Order: sequence, then C-alpha cells, then structure tokens
Amino acid sequence: MAGYVGILVSDPWLQNQFTQVELRSLKTHFLSIRRELGRVTFVDLPSRMSKLKVVGDNLTEEERASFLLESYSNMDEEVDFEVFLRVYLKMQAYANARMGSGAKNSSAFLKAATTTLLHTISESEKASYVAHINNYLGQDEFLKRWLPIDPSTNDLFEIVKDGVLLCKLINVAVPGTIDERAINTKRVLNPWERNENHTLCLNSAKAIGCTVVNIGTQDFIEGRRHLMLGLISQIIKIQLLADLNLKKTPQLVELVDDSKDMEELMSLAPEKILLRWMNFQLKKGGYKKTVTNFSSDVKDGDAYTCLLNVLAPEHSNPSTLSIKDPLQKAKLILEHADRMGCKRYLTPKDIVDGSPNLNLAFVAHIFQLRNGLSSQTKQISFVETSPDDAQVSREETAFRLWINSLGNSTYIDNVFEDVRNGWVLLEALDKVSPGIVNWKIATKPPIKMPFRKLENCNQVVKIGKQLKFSLVNIAGNDIVQGNKKLILAFLWQLMRYNILQLLKNLRSHSHKKEITDADILEWANKKVRDAGMHSRMASFKDKSLSDGIFFLELLRSVEPRVVNWSLVTKGENDGQKKMNATYIISIARKLGCSIFMLPEDITEVNQKMILTLAASIMYWFLKQPVEERREVSDNENGSSLETMSNSTIDDTASESSTE
Repeated sequence: MAGYVGILVSDPWLQNQFTQVELRSLKTHFLSIRRELGRVTFVDLPSRMSKLKVVGDNLTEEERASFLLESYSNMDEEVDFEVFLRVYLKMQAYANARMGSGAKNSSAFLKAATTTLLHTISESEKASYVAHINNYLGQDEFLKRWLPIDPSTNDLFEIVKDGVLLCKLINVAVPGTIDERAINTKRVLNPWERNENHTLCLNSAKAIGCTVVNIGTQDFIEGRRHLMLGLISQIIKIQLLADLNLKKTPQLVELVDDSKDMEELMSLAPEKILLRWMNFQLKKGGYKKTVTNFSSDVKDGDAYTCLLNVLAPEHSNPSTLSIKDPLQKAKLILEHADRMGCKRYLTPKDIVDGSPNLNLAFVAHIFQLRNGLSSQTKQISFVETSPDDAQVSREETAFRLWINSLGNSTYIDNVFEDVRNGWVLLEALDKVSPGIVNWKIATKPPIKMPFRKLENCNQVVKIGKQLKFSLVNIAGNDIVQGNKKLILAFLWQLMRYNILQLLKNLRSHSHKKEITDADILEWANKKVRDAGMHSRMASFKDKSLSDGIFFLELLRSVEPRVVNWSLVTKGENDGQKKMNATYIISIARKLGCSIFMLPEDITEVNQKMILTLAASIMYWFLKQPVEERREVSDNENGSSLETMSNSTIDDTASESSTE
C-alpha cells in the first residue's frame, strides 16, 4: 500500500512531509471525494476538508474558501492528489499561524493511531449500516448468536474482526460471489483462519467493485474502524444500487427519448442514473430545481417531499411543504417514508446535515421499493442478449474490475465508454509498466477537443506495440469510437502482460528469462504431477478443465490444507461443475489470488480467464518465502521452468487474444 501511495506522490519533498500512515489516510479521504464528485476542483475543497485535523478544527468553511481564493487564481481547475496534499500543508500552516506557534493542537494531524485523519467514526453511518446488517443477516445460522448488533456500542467492529460477517455481507450485495464452503466458520478461529477470511473478503470485495487499495488484512487485525466502516459502506452501496441498470430494470428506458440518450444512460454510473431517475420523478411533481448531488441539494427537504408525494401520494402529509424548520420537515419526510415501508437509513439530522452516503442509501432504497416507472414497457432489443453478447459482457466486467483494482485516479463504470478518451488506458499502462507513458503529450479529462482524445489513444496503441501486443488491426481511432472487440483485445493483452511481468519480477533473482504462457502451463502440470495426482491440462482451452478437478488439485498442490475434498463433487453434470467452479474461485481468493472471473469462465473453459487463474495461483505460490527457496533449489537441479523455451508459445497453450 505504501508503494502505491509513493507512485502517486512523486515529489520526494512532499513524501517526506507525511508518514506512510498519514498518506494512506489522506489518500482514502481524497479518493472518497473523487468517487462522490467524479472530478475534484479547488471549489470543492473548503467543504470537503472539514474532517482534517487542524484545518477542520480551527478554520471555518468560509475561512478555508477565502484562503483558497487568495492562493489560487483558477478555482475551477482540477485538483490531483499531489495538489491536494500541498493545499492541505499550506492551509495547515495558515491555521497554525493564526493560532500561534505555541498552540496545543498545532502539530500534524497524526499523533497516534487513534487520532489519524478520518479515524473519527460517523455514528449516524455506523447506526445505519448496523441496522442494514441486522436486517439482512439477522437470521444467518452462524451470525445469529451475535446479531442483532447494538448500534450504540462498538460491537460491530469486534464482530467483523473474524471476517465472516463481511464475507456474508458481500454475498448479500452480489449473491454467489463467495462460496460459503470456503469461509472459516468455527466458533473460535485461530489467527491463520482469520487471516484467510480477511484475504477472501478483500479479494472478493475487489471482485464486486470495491476500492480496497488502502486496506489490508492487518487493518482487520488492528481493528481500524474507519477502514472497516468504509468497506462496509461500499458493500452496502453496491447492494443498494444493484438494480440501477437497464438489464435489471428495463423500465429505466422511460428516462430517455432516443437511442443516443439510451447509449448515454447505459454508460452512466449507478448513482448518476439514480439522480436522473430522481429528477425525472421530481419533474412530474412540478419541482423546478435540478438535483445534482445527495448532499446540499436535498438538505432543505423540498426535493424529498416532492419525490415522495409523486411516488406515494396516498401517504403524503399536505403540511410538509409549508414547514419552515428543516429538521421538522425532515422528520415528516421520514414518517412519509415509513408509511411506504422504507427502511430507516438516516435520521432527520442526517438529511439536514446533507450526509451524502446516507442520503444516497435512502434514495436508492426508495427506488428499490417503489420506482414509479411503468410496468408496461416497450420491448427493448438489447435486453435479450446472444451468447456472444453475454461473453462480451463478462469480459467487460472482468477487465473493468481489474482496471479499478489498480488504483487509478479515475474509477470506471463502463469500459467501452470510459476508455474512449484514452486517459484511463494511459493510467493503466503506467501502473503496469511505470514510466512508459509520456505524460507531456497526454491530455487529462475533461477533454473538449476530439483530436486530444485521439492523441491519447494513439499513444496507447503506440505503447501497446512497444510492449509487443498484437495490434495489427487496432488504431487509436478504434478506441475513440468505442470498438468493443478491439478494446477487449487490447485489455486482455494488457492484463496478460501485467501478470507475466509480475511473475518475471518474482523470478528475476534466479534468471533473466521472460515467463511465457507455456511456462505457466508446464508449471501447473508439474505441480499437480509432483503432488502425486493425475490430472493434466493440455492447454488453456482444454475442455476437460470444465469439471474443475485439475484446478482443485493444483490448489491442493500449492497449499495442501486449502481444499476440503469432502466438499468437492465429481463434476459429472452442469450443476456439479458449477459447484466446483465457485469453490475454486473462493479458495483461490482465500489463498491470496486476486482474480476477476465467474464460475462460468471455468465451466465454459474461457481460455483467457483460465490462463489468469493459473497465473495467479503460480504468482501466489512463488511469493511464499519457503516455497520460493524450494523453487530456487529445484532450478539449480535442472527445474523444467528454468529450461523452458523463451520463444512465443504456440496454439497448444494459448491462442491469439485478438481472435
């Protein structure tokens, strides 16, 4: 994690102003602002810096705004993480100067682990998330001995320390993500078993779209409450926004007038679709303003009053709009929501304070309960997808989640739309091969001039060729135009290059040879063979892999205790094959493999995802200190990996990704 922050903070002087823990905390705060707003400018900072030690405690929002106006000429300019850190240091110095050098709290914000930035927990958010957990997991056989949790206590943070609750919460958000057979659910877990649960949780959270670049298993062990609450918040948000897409809720087509608007709607982030839906309903009720956020635009209660009157007029209170006291109005709004059957995600004070997370949760739950859209919708052609479309959708999901896991400054919601300006791909390339991008000729979003997007994409293709990607039929304009097939081909080669480089770097101490797909294939077969088992993988498209037995034996060969063979089926029919596939993915993540695939990728033998699975297991194995020494010893005795060909592999191992 520290290394990741270091990549973003290139100025040595700036790095030296903070400890790594401080940088992690500031990074978490900055990313949360970016996730909420999409783009951070100087205008956004005064209200968003209230939680920072010294700056938040000793300067009012007006004073912070005045300081920025005097210090920076263009308040609409976008702020990156380094600029954010510089602003914070300058503002902290300004606050200290105003208080006097002898002030008690004029020191840096980090005094001890318990006072780090954002370590102050929002009690309202905690209470809301506890209520959600009690509601959705209260009847779980394993958890019911601890649930319901009392929101007035800190019991939540003790219960999540064994990792079980968070694993189960992930399955509530995205059912089937974790095979519960892989969760360690003994009443008393030893440190090893807890660590496995934490690892499974974090890798699975990444696989559903959570940002976990600043969270590690040690944070669970040490009980870092702000990080735990942040992860819980992301998981619950994913659950509440799950229906905000055209596949799950085709009635959303009502929000658009033509095919162009339809394409735009399909590319929007779920929270943006939620805002569009809210404004669509508000327009019906004659509301004149446009709601652009779940904070300042809803805190007066007028938008909520109108929205609930449109969706549930039978429960309305005519006096609500005439109430002048915002707190009293918020109370009546929540009473209206209660009569509709909405769960309580926030209090009247949370509405008045403009809590963005809780207001978003509230509106998302209203949408789930009663979206007010027509049940009689015209036939939508894209809802019925062909097998090829389903495969494209699965690959898009895998590559999107992988890109987001890299920790880029831009979080993407739709690969085919969000890579078209080239910036996301340049960031991904720079993460995979640091220093390879010429940032001097790159243009950062928002990009108004089309030729700047083309310049970015041309550099993407140029770098791809430099990395020896197969790009015979790909040009920068294909990316700008959103050519799905060619974008997927490029991303697959980028992901493959990344894992091969990771493997190469792990083995650089013993030899300089490149790791190829063929090396991975031979390594996997050798591990299974040396463990005394008889399965074999002829290639990454070997149809016999569909029953999952080979990968279960491979996982057993690298960590004998990880597979419970009493839970493994023979893989003789589709149902048994899927059970094995879900188990494979979960126990691989439990070991520490970061993989972005679905059970269908195994049962249907998707050779791209099969390769990444084998490579991820190999990468995990080679990182283990004891096993690494054993591998070095094997190489000295003439290991097959050492003597393998370094040439490009043939079709028996993998086919071209552009096919």
